[in-house]
Amino acid sequence: MRTEVLSGFVSKYCAAVVILVAALFGLTAVPAHADNVVPPPYVDHVEWAKWGDLSSLRVYPTPAGRAASGIGSGVGPEHAWAEVLALAPEAERPGMYEQFVCHWQFAELVEPGKISWNLEPWRPAVPLERVIEAGCNPGGTEEPF
Repeated sequence: MRTEVLSGFVSKYCAAVVILVAALFGLTAVPAHADNVVPPPYVDHVEWAKWGDLSSLRVYPTPAGRAASGIGSGVGPEHAWAEVLALAPEAERPGMYEQFVCHWQFAELVEPGKISWNLEPWRPAVPLERVIEAGCNPGGTEEPF
């Protein structure tokens, strides 16, 4: 199932394949340590945005965060998530980590250079596979704000 979900996600965004190949061969804009792991910090800053009763946590990755994100990067999302929580402890809510993991693994593949990775506490808390199937936005399209 996990392979089918990933395959469907990648095929939906064919341009991401080129970036994935570059990432697999270590072509990054930020130099890595000797062990090929891009050093932190991964998150520049975060900010909350509101639209009516809906809120969104905007996570602004650093160049190192963009380079370290993605499948096979050697840096797990938990390191960057710890930075998010240090900046916004209130982000520790059901479903937010899964949204972050989805963005960490796929944002730079699908939409390279997207200004922020947006996490919404109002989205349903579902397993990571369902978050990925929903393009990181379970429960509806990307927020309108």
